[in-house]
Amino acid sequence: MNGLLEAEEQDQRPEQELTGSWGHGPRSTLVRAKTMAPPPPPLAASTPLLHGEFGSYPARGPRFALTLTSQALHIQRLRPKPEARPRGGLVPLAEVSGCCTLRSRSPSDSAAYFCIYTYPRGRRGSRRRTTRTFRTDGAATYEENRAEAQRWATALTCLLRGLPLPGDGEITPDLLPRPPRLLLLVNPFGGRGLAWQWCKNYVLPMISEAGLSFNLIQTERQNHARELVQGLSLSEWDGIVTVSGDGLLHEVLNGLLDRPDWEEAVKMPVGILPCGSGNALAGAVNQRGGFEPALGLELLLNCSLLLCRGGGHPLDLLSVTLASGSRCFSFLSVAWGFVSDVDIQSERFRALGSARFTLGTVLGLATLHTYRGRLSYLPATVEPASPTPAHSLPRAKSELTLTPDPAPPMAHSPLHRSVSDLPLPLPQPALASPGSPEPLPILSLNGGGPELAGDWGGAGDAPLSPDPLLSSPPGSPKAGLHSPVAEGAPVIPPSSGLPTPTPDARVAASTCGLPDHLLPPLGTPLPPDWVTLEGDFVLLLAISPSHLGADLVAAPHARFDDGLVHLCWVRSGISRAALLRLFLAMERGSQFSLGCPQLGYAAARAFRLEPLTPRGVLTVDGEQVEYGPLQAQMHPGLGTLLTGPPGCPGREP
Repeated sequence: MNGLLEAEEQDQRPEQELTGSWGHGPRSTLVRAKTMAPPPPPLAASTPLLHGEFGSYPARGPRFALTLTSQALHIQRLRPKPEARPRGGLVPLAEVSGCCTLRSRSPSDSAAYFCIYTYPRGRRGSRRRTTRTFRTDGAATYEENRAEAQRWATALTCLLRGLPLPGDGEITPDLLPRPPRLLLLVNPFGGRGLAWQWCKNYVLPMISEAGLSFNLIQTERQNHARELVQGLSLSEWDGIVTVSGDGLLHEVLNGLLDRPDWEEAVKMPVGILPCGSGNALAGAVNQRGGFEPALGLELLLNCSLLLCRGGGHPLDLLSVTLASGSRCFSFLSVAWGFVSDVDIQSERFRALGSARFTLGTVLGLATLHTYRGRLSYLPATVEPASPTPAHSLPRAKSELTLTPDPAPPMAHSPLHRSVSDLPLPLPQPALASPGSPEPLPILSLNGGGPELAGDWGGAGDAPLSPDPLLSSPPGSPKAGLHSPVAEGAPVIPPSSGLPTPTPDARVAASTCGLPDHLLPPLGTPLPPDWVTLEGDFVLLLAISPSHLGADLVAAPHARFDDGLVHLCWVRSGISRAALLRLFLAMERGSQFSLGCPQLGYAAARAFRLEPLTPRGVLTVDGEQVEYGPLQAQMHPGLGTLLTGPPGCPGREP
């Protein structure tokens, strides 16, 4: 039989990390997509996949029965007395980041171990890291116990990544493909300067626990990420993940579309881990994953858990042509009026983090403006379905009247401040187990694996070390030397020769050769199947995903791949109180059920906006662009977004 050690570690900062490195070579986009998001097997949630009896560490502790299903790990104490209501006996896989196998450093211990890392919600609703280490001791030899520990660890990893398990075949580590290699781009100054600290303390340990290999680059200026991805050898990567707000992902996507090989480059899976003041896309990812609305660190942990699970989803991208003829691509929104005013005018409050938008909204309501303009759009052939009757949408047409070669790659800076997981030492104090005469070694990420501090062990119990066979999978390259992670956020040296960001910096134009076949040239008449309305507006918003902010659901029925741009507008004549009620209702996505006569909506495939007010602010994905007429067309499923599995089973009550 097998043995289980159950130990909980309630430190917010993880203290035990292990991942295996793996080789990577050129792979097609199809292979990459399959690696990141294979279809999950059609298993019933209650179907037992593995079952066994486990012991404790130290060996004199209780014994447990473990049952692994496709949705959870069930734990029940058997001896000394079975529990009527097991405490902590259900571990939803939605709360698990990863697992690893371990062995004792005592030569006389023939048991093997595997450890899972979980992030359950505490009584106050916040997630806390918990480790559970299982002891396999049913066989006489270590080799047999190790094979059983590997069987459980492999099965759990397959479930986490959506990989099919063999019906009657042997479960061995050979079932696991080489895990994806991620490029992490971090804006160290995002989120009131907390982005780097959160990345180091939470993101890097969690993705290491998941067994994901990564390299990390800290961006140093505006459009730095755009330049980096233009010069990357994309065949070496399986995904690009931004650790910042929405702006950094905007740079990455536009950089991919600026490449000469943009048709293949744009298929590179991209992800976002929210560490900025604007985290709209992360809010939509969080909702799709089945989690309750969250902000700040809770939102980051939720999105990190989803990233650890893997899984790509098609992402619609909006091609936006500005008055000058330049073009950029949007994954989020185009805004004019109240929303863009608040976004740009609140920049001076960036030190407040997401609270800047609350303050900006209050100031915007105090000086509410209206803007005259003309909105034209190509209606969607199929109206999007509303998720609930409460989200009934006003019919827009009732108030409307009908009206008659790629550029060469840019020169770019080399990869700056690149750090890797092979190895990636994190400065930590030495840890000592209660019964150990000397402190355990300093922990490292991925390089040598964790040394399990025996906080729950008694005197004389040998500490555990990573199973060498799992910490270095066959075929993995040897670790090279890489820059260590600095303790503090980086400071750009004056002699670096890098341009300093300026307040007047704007969104760079795209040189992508993708045609906008639905759009006539700006300034020319529109086809007769377009719909036009003209008047005075308080705001106009063209949005692709559901969320305008982490806690603002502007289009509750929107999906990442519905092929639609969702047009929302508010006409003049609305009171400040009514406008405030709309934004408060947007926190629940119920603004369309208020029956506000000034609120309008239409689903479109393309649109044109012609401001008739001489002065104003236009934004694309929260970044200010030139003011004047613009038009845009949705390109369905052009990109790929790392979202994790849909509707994670661990949805919190």
